Amino acid sequence: MTDPVLVAGGGIGGLAAAFALAREGVPVTLVEQAPAFGEVGAGLQLGPNAVRVLDDWGLSAALHACAAFPDEIRARDAHTARQLGRLRLGPVIRARYGKPYATLHRVDLHAFLLEAARGQPGVQLRLGQRVAAYEEHADGVRLSLESGETLHGQALLGCDGLWSRVRGQLLGTVPVRASGHLAYRGLVPADELPPALAQPVVTVWLGPKLHVVHYPVRSGEYFNVVAVVEGVLGHGHGGEVGSDPQSWTHQAHAHDLRRALGPACDDLVRVIEAVHEWKLWPLNDRPPLTGPGEHARGRVALLGDAAHPLRPYLAQGAAMAIEDAWTIGRLVAHEGRSGRQPIGWPGVFEAFARTRWARNAQVQQRSARNGSIFHADGVVRLGRNVSMALLGERLMDNPWLYSGPPDPVAPSP
Repeated sequence: MTDPVLVAGGGIGGLAAAFALAREGVPVTLVEQAPAFGEVGAGLQLGPNAVRVLDDWGLSAALHACAAFPDEIRARDAHTARQLGRLRLGPVIRARYGKPYATLHRVDLHAFLLEAARGQPGVQLRLGQRVAAYEEHADGVRLSLESGETLHGQALLGCDGLWSRVRGQLLGTVPVRASGHLAYRGLVPADELPPALAQPVVTVWLGPKLHVVHYPVRSGEYFNVVAVVEGVLGHGHGGEVGSDPQSWTHQAHAHDLRRALGPACDDLVRVIEAVHEWKLWPLNDRPPLTGPGEHARGRVALLGDAAHPLRPYLAQGAAMAIEDAWTIGRLVAHEGRSGRQPIGWPGVFEAFARTRWARNAQVQQRSARNGSIFHADGVVRLGRNVSMALLGERLMDNPWLYSGPPDPVAPSP
């Protein structure tokens, strides 16, 4: 019996990786520390690059059953309500890149990836299993679980997030980097917003040391609202930013956020006040990747946040994890067509790391830079607004990103 590939982590990246491998005939055992599959957070955005992968996987119908497809991204001033710039989406972005721009609830994406993985033969999903350590050997990997059980696999994919235990052993334990930014998340039914604020649009409100974004999810029935501010946690939240950095379950108080927003315009206040419950967490990340050795070594590879955690200012966290998984699937398919058996995992992972590290590092860098631009004040803020007015869509579009992901087996031009 052939050993499976071991996948640590049952989030979006882990399920995508399990599905990508299984559809190429590779057996997979996925271990997840939680007692039940589920996802936290609220909404997310998927650019044409991620939608392209889901379409290639045959998951377009699942996406269209739960997503919204906004008409545009609209940037507005958080204080004056003035429109600063826009990027047309809808038919325009589809014509430009061949795929649409989607917004959806994180739970819905996780659910249909879980269903897709479960539908593949050879996938074993194991809950309540926490990784302790691994040992790499010439012909495989031995994964030790905290329960005392040991699993044997051909290779190991660390998809276990920002606090990845696989990463800690592969690259050494390095503390995460606190951004000093706090993200408040909430959901509001579309019919509880004023009609002018419930349009099928991604609206980004920019202000000094803050920004707010809201967009439709669940086929437009709800709006996801995210407010990111700089500062310390409010009263009752445990003190300084990062005091409980692993928690996604802070019960945030609306008055803390309202105070942090300062002199917000009426439209933005209406959006904030429409949210009935806020969740709060500090944003943490790691410095950008510096080379392929930080993505994979030997028979062990890191995917998604385990390799390249992102600040949410380019809306590409889920997309990059999905791209990572697709890339490994493409490389495995190519290896299979070449007739080589068994799969040479060190070579596959080396090609994966070469293909992915620079793109992921660029997304990490752009995401952090966007945070500075979004939160700019003074002369920088003025320059940003003038640039958006003059350059329009050319400033907000990302052809290098939305045209991806790069095909790791495509012939060189």
